[in-house]
Amino acid sequence: MAEATSKFTPRIFSGIQPSGGLTLGNYLGALKRFVEKQNEGIETIYCLVDLHAITVWQDPEKLRAQTREAAAGFLAAGIDPKRSILFNQSQVPGHAQLAWIFNCVARMGWMGRMTQWKDKTAGKNAEAESLGLFAYPSLMAADILLYHATHVPVGEDQKQHLELTRDIAAKFNHDYGVDFFPITEPVIEGAATRVMSLRDGSKKMSKSDPSDASRINLTDEADAISQKFRKAKTDPEPLPETLDGLKDRPEAKNLVNIYAALAEMTPEAVITEFGGKGFGTFKPALVDLAVAKLSPISTEMKRLMADPAEIDRILGDGAERADAIASPILRQAYDIVGMIRSRP
Repeated sequence: MAEATSKFTPRIFSGIQPSGGLTLGNYLGALKRFVEKQNEGIETIYCLVDLHAITVWQDPEKLRAQTREAAAGFLAAGIDPKRSILFNQSQVPGHAQLAWIFNCVARMGWMGRMTQWKDKTAGKNAEAESLGLFAYPSLMAADILLYHATHVPVGEDQKQHLELTRDIAAKFNHDYGVDFFPITEPVIEGAATRVMSLRDGSKKMSKSDPSDASRINLTDEADAISQKFRKAKTDPEPLPETLDGLKDRPEAKNLVNIYAALAEMTPEAVITEFGGKGFGTFKPALVDLAVAKLSPISTEMKRLMADPAEIDRILGDGAERADAIASPILRQAYDIVGMIRSRP
């Protein structure tokens, strides 16, 4: 499938919703990888998808604050706004404009089959949910294809949405007899692309979990990071001698994966080092590692958030650069569809 993107400039796009605080899961599953991609010489575009956030009601002032906090998280984690483009989605009108075209390309049945739609409406009156929530994947496709992005770093839970993006691109190209949108490739890698709750290893670490002890927030200071890992749920057995021994031990597996991702090791290497040792040995080592890696991020986030005008300036500059890429692509899409444009 790589051949399908060969005619397009290699470009990575990814986004995060600014609908609450960033967690260790966001860092290991996204931000850390974003920084790595930034250093690989490929063009990188990172977006705070505030239009997605309002598919469920948001308090306006909180949304603004959360968008700035998320931007601070990107910057503190190592995103360089001179080497990458960082902006919030609503500042580039092309996202909503292309999404409407894709709403007319995608099919209702495609949207109804989305796992996240089913999960979010389970046990609820689906007809009471917003149209935006139902059409969310179409806007996600527009986010990606507006920049002719060839690759998107995604977690396992977003693979289906990217598959829909590929379907929309293929159908648009087929319907209009063009080879205009790339068939975007997913980038899924790393030991901890799916970080689980510290209180229940069967559930994903989430900012919406009512227990703050279930997650590491990127704003947590060293003491909070230490206490949460020390109190993280485990089992009474020592770590196994082989990785297969973690199969039915979700909490132990989660902590091993977190250590591996923070230390840039494989889970196998972690087991080689700590196999046979109890959590009384492993947890203090994990605490030291996590504090060393994460507390500088929380410190830098606080510094950045003390100057919201500077964050807004960075996002505004990123939006201008993003729009410079997006506008010509949107104009071509309009031309393909048959829209009359009297202005350049």
